[in-house]
Amino acid sequence: MQTKTSSDEMQSWLTDASNMQGGYAERVLLPTSAEEIAEVLAEATLTTTPVTVAGAGTGVTGGRIPFGGTVLALDRLNAIKAIEANTARVEAGVILNDLQQAVSQRGLLYPPDPTEWSCQLGGTVATNASGARTFKYGTTRDYVTALQVVLATGKIIELRRGEFRFDAKGELRLPLVSGKTLEVQLPAYRMPSTRKHAAGYYVAPEMDALDLFIGSEGTLGVITEIEVRLLPQPENVLAGIVFFEEEKDLLALVGAARARSLATRATNGAGMDARALEYFDRAALEFLRPHHPLVPESMAGAIFFEQEITAAHEDELMSAWLELLEAHHARLDDSWFATNDKDRQQLRAFRHHLPVLVNEWIARHGQRKVSTDMALPDATFAEMLAFYQSSLRAAHLAYVIFGHIGDNHLHVNMLPRNEAEAAQARALYTEFVKRAVAFGGTVSAEHGIGKIKRPYLEMLYGEAALREMAKLKRTFDPAWILGRGNLLPVPAA
Repeated sequence: MQTKTSSDEMQSWLTDASNMQGGYAERVLLPTSAEEIAEVLAEATLTTTPVTVAGAGTGVTGGRIPFGGTVLALDRLNAIKAIEANTARVEAGVILNDLQQAVSQRGLLYPPDPTEWSCQLGGTVATNASGARTFKYGTTRDYVTALQVVLATGKIIELRRGEFRFDAKGELRLPLVSGKTLEVQLPAYRMPSTRKHAAGYYVAPEMDALDLFIGSEGTLGVITEIEVRLLPQPENVLAGIVFFEEEKDLLALVGAARARSLATRATNGAGMDARALEYFDRAALEFLRPHHPLVPESMAGAIFFEQEITAAHEDELMSAWLELLEAHHARLDDSWFATNDKDRQQLRAFRHHLPVLVNEWIARHGQRKVSTDMALPDATFAEMLAFYQSSLRAAHLAYVIFGHIGDNHLHVNMLPRNEAEAAQARALYTEFVKRAVAFGGTVSAEHGIGKIKRPYLEMLYGEAALREMAKLKRTFDPAWILGRGNLLPVPAA
């Protein structure tokens, strides 16, 4: 196991994409096995040394930023151990892009599609990551079938979906390899009824024990191996970026495409079924145009969609999409469509260029990213979007809005140019959180809470729920060493 202790050697593990400042640690360890991690954690529990798990650093909530103690960097746990007919077994440090390429060569698909394919699989499980394809396929949770986890006490546990479940009273007796049993009480709070949710510990009646660790942000245990479910690669995919002169037409199109997609799934039919529905507002298009001059001027917004197709249904599905788009007054002559991999990658590159440009803007102005991650129920989404827009106009802040409109989940990226505007943006973010909670939404749909968004977790659930979360953490991490400051405040000594 490599050990790094000099500040120069450790620096790359003390930051992440959140641009959160001030991280420091006494050492960085790069283990190569679960057994090495177990030894480190057992000692850390005895000495109450904080341990922060570091993935690839693509997170935007400061989750891997340490404030003292030891960093466990999982970079060397990077083996793809097996790919079979419909599953893959990998170590937690495997890069998502490497897994996607490996399964694609076998005609298989791992559906979770976060924007940054340079992330590690362990990080995606720890945050229950999602992305553009979540509208059809769901989140990371829907594909995890087994985990190997090292608990803070140094115990290694193997969990397979379906083996251990909470009973009707919310109780679980989890056997450990040592022969002892861990008694776990599930919190009683209820989560928002949004399609995407990544804020706090997952709870559901008679849930699988596996789901406790998915989305727990490195606070309940260190995930070391992951088994995921795979699907057959689609025969082909129709993709499009479609522009609209009126926002009302764009929103109506999204509603109609969502309804038809859900109806197709309900009947297991072969009709229209978008696997992605992504949104760009007017400001986002203007932000992109200097780099993409073919973006038409004076557009209210655009939608990026993907639809899986087969040779047998290609013409039928293309006609259905064109008819729907025409009915909602899309600017078809100016829009872009693709049915081959090269053109499709260009459309995806356009979609992914936007967050890259936002990050460059933030870095250029020396600011920290202020970007929402809220998702709303269907009934309140349009009202929330209008609230975003009116509030931002009144504040005279630069911004772009884009994201996963199929799941009512948009990222409002405020672009402060100085400290005064940054303070204004943070205050406005709090107002957005309050309104989202009042509308039945979640404060984080895919990025998690980490350290930066911790105050919003209490706004969502209340103080009593946070006490339940803290009790659950104590069950798995009695010395409170793992991920200190993530999700929950560090208790007073």
